[in-house]
Parts: sequence; structure tokens; C-alpha cells
Amino acid sequence: MINPFKQAGEIKKLRDQANAIQKELAQIEVESEKGRVKVVMTGDMKVQSVAINGEEMKDAREAFNEAVDKAQKKSAQKMQQMGAGLKDLLGGLG
Repeated sequence: MINPFKQAGEIKKLRDQANAIQKELAQIEVESEKGRVKVVMTGDMKVQSVAINGEEMKDAREAFNEAVDKAQKKSAQKMQQMGAGLKDLLGGLG
């Protein structure tokens, strides 16, 4: 028999681990320069700065972060749809 309290504890443990990893990723910072453009980004895919000719481009940074956020949300929706379809398929086997 499935113990719902044990499952809840395991889910909390996984959530805590995911949060810890997310915090670690936010601490990673990478930088890339190509010609006159310099971009600084964190491991959790947040653009920290975009500079062109040494001038900070706040609008570009915000646009990049908005695009990444939208892409992540669409990807998560697609994964949920795929997961639901897999659950239905596996549910039919049991």
C-alpha cells in the first residue's frame, strides 16, 4: 500500500534539492564577448548585462530575459502535455 505521508516527504525532499540547485545555478556567472558586444549571464539563464561598445543596454537585457522566460514556460507546458500523454499510456497498461 502506498503511504501518502512518505510520498509527501519525498516530494518535499526533491523540491528542497531542486531549490538548492537553483540557488547554486544563480551563483554561476559566465561572460561572452564578440566584437563590440559583451553579455553576462547566470547559470539559471538570467542575463545580467548586455553592453555594446561599453554602453549598458538595459532594454536588450530585459528583452533577453523575457524571451528566455517565455521559452521556459512554453517548454514546461509541452513537457506537462507529454507527461500527461505518457501517464495515460502507462495507465492503460496497468
